Amino acid sequence: MSLLTEANFGASLPIDGYGPGFFRVAGEVHRGNLWLMADQKGDWGGVDDLAALEALAGQIDLLFIGTGQQLAHLPKSLVEALAAKGIMCEPMATPTAARSYNVLLSEGRRVGCALLAMPEKD
Repeated sequence: MSLLTEANFGASLPIDGYGPGFFRVAGEVHRGNLWLMADQKGDWGGVDDLAALEALAGQIDLLFIGTGQQLAHLPKSLVEALAAKGIMCEPMATPTAARSYNVLLSEGRRVGCALLAMPEKD
């Protein structure tokens, strides 16, 4: 028999869940796209909103970028601009990015994520 250890996030902001057009972060609902790190969160305008992500420089080393339901390529200019600020970014589908962020956050890593919200259902 194996036992699972529940993740301990301390005072950090984990992603508790998500759905069409929203994320639940540390028990609070956030509507729309989101950037997030251990102790801060905010609205994100999408892959063209570089300023919000560049502001994380010096606070995180790795940024997971959730590209929606499917993995999508990031604009080269975004990847290069973040690298110039010392932030390595990793694109992945939004659900995968949210899970990966939580795992590394629970390990105390300097990680952040920027997530495109899942589409609203018709």
